[in-house]
Amino acid sequence: MQPLTSRSKTVERKPMTMWEKMYVPAIAKGMSITFGHMFKKKPTVNYPEKTRPFSPVFRGLHVLNRDEEGRERCTACGLCAVACPAEAITMDAAERLPGEENLYREEKYAAKYEINMLRCIFCGLCEEACPKDAIYLSETFAPSNYGRSKFIYGKEELLIPNPKTQPEEFAKAKGNK
Repeated sequence: MQPLTSRSKTVERKPMTMWEKMYVPAIAKGMSITFGHMFKKKPTVNYPEKTRPFSPVFRGLHVLNRDEEGRERCTACGLCAVACPAEAITMDAAERLPGEENLYREEKYAAKYEINMLRCIFCGLCEEACPKDAIYLSETFAPSNYGRSKFIYGKEELLIPNPKTQPEEFAKAKGNK
């Protein structure tokens, strides 16, 4: 019978010595590894009490931005949806009605703006494509949920608080951006 490859080697099965039968070298090696790890810094972070520092270029949850007067910046141009490689962003545009000048910055605004966070790859291309700086990725990460429908964030969840009526919440949501 010919071997299948030329790399095959015959295995020698010599009997174990008394020292090897007691497994003392293997146990000593395992214990040295264990004791070596006992005195090192622990990589685990107790999350609710402590948070680990994130990189300055960390991309977290999306936020729809407002201007200094509290009006929405998004003009529903659709460039963020076109730039998204995962096709996670959907929107519907609407015309601003008379008397809504304090709500929307331009004549056109996003009546419906949704991001499917299950599809999002947090690449930041939507942030780069927006000509009005209406969307950016914040420094917070997505919370866990049990249902798939809770991962589709609408305009209400994404919109940053109003800087005129809620200045503390606005500053907290803005972060270092």
